[in-house]
Amino acid sequence: MLCAGKETVGQIIKGRIVAPGIAKGEALVTRQPISFCLGVDAASGRIIDARHELCGQSIAQKILVFPFGKGSSGAGLVILELIRTGLAPAAMINIRTEPVVAIGAIIARYFYKRALPMMCISETDFFSLKSGQCLSVDLDAGRLTIIDEYPPIRFSDQPS
Repeated sequence: MLCAGKETVGQIIKGRIVAPGIAKGEALVTRQPISFCLGVDAASGRIIDARHELCGQSIAQKILVFPFGKGSSGAGLVILELIRTGLAPAAMINIRTEPVVAIGAIIARYFYKRALPMMCISETDFFSLKSGQCLSVDLDAGRLTIIDEYPPIRFSDQPS
């Protein structure tokens, strides 16, 4: 399980806070934009756009890293529903966050008292992130941290 071993602080990335909050989890990174309205199934939390490189993968409880959203104003409603059902990402990191994507996270704080941290980072920092990394997001402090992780030592791993 990712994000369960011993940790040391790795690279710290600063950016612009779109929606505050704190989260930790496994990065799910795509270089393609995401359409939440037609590309994400709100009932399962999976990418369903057949042309998307993440098609079939769940975004639930992941730190979802994508350059920007695309599509219609319904994106915020899909994100709001994902938050309500517990199938939303733990956080979203973008190069550019459109208002139609941000509105779901912003409204959820008022309707459901749940946070979906969102942050914009530079292109250079964006391209440094990879799927599978353990990320810690503290947008109350305005930072994203890449956690260098070491698996827990099991008794059988110790030298005799």
